[in-house]
Amino acid sequence: MGQYRHRKSRRCSDGHAYFLGMRLAPVVPLTFEELEAGLEDVLHSPPDDGVLEMIVARPTVDQREVLEVGRLDLTEGLVGDNWRARGSSSTPDGSADSEAQLTVMNSRLAALVAGTADHGGLAGDQLYLDLDLSPRRLPAGTRLQIGEAAVIEITAKPHRGCAKFAHRFGKEALRFVNTGEGRMLALRGRNAKVVTPGVLRSGDTVRRVPLLNG
Repeated sequence: MGQYRHRKSRRCSDGHAYFLGMRLAPVVPLTFEELEAGLEDVLHSPPDDGVLEMIVARPTVDQREVLEVGRLDLTEGLVGDNWRARGSSSTPDGSADSEAQLTVMNSRLAALVAGTADHGGLAGDQLYLDLDLSPRRLPAGTRLQIGEAAVIEITAKPHRGCAKFAHRFGKEALRFVNTGEGRMLALRGRNAKVVTPGVLRSGDTVRRVPLLNG
């Protein structure tokens, strides 16, 4: 029924992106000043009623599959992604961390550091949203409905840039998202988990789910 249609397949390794088996030009890292200049556009991300710009599964390490249509599952997270199989070093038994079932990133920031909106999920996140992801707008516990039925919940677990992020986009990009205003705005992104399973489509509207009183 089209739930697993792949728009593109990329393999990302050592800072390079692959498109249908052909390696693309590596990312040219921006300076801190260039990143700061691009921040204005990121800050204009919608505070409400955002858009799901890209869905990316990671079948194996350093592989990316950009999906037109995906499915969120309570147990598996994004179906076709390796979150559950990969496990986590942050859990006592090495099992997958339920507080980091999904990672979401601002699509404008992802395009800024990659130099293109057609980045294929090089940053390593599964959902790229044109939405203000700052803790001020989306405190932990906030729920987002994506499309007709799927709902995710932002968790309290911080999502920080790591050595892989620096390798792919440069040390200045890592400093930009991990310190100062970048850290305050959670520019590296947010961790989330599935609370209501459902189908996702690129271009779906993303809305905050109102909290129920009492």
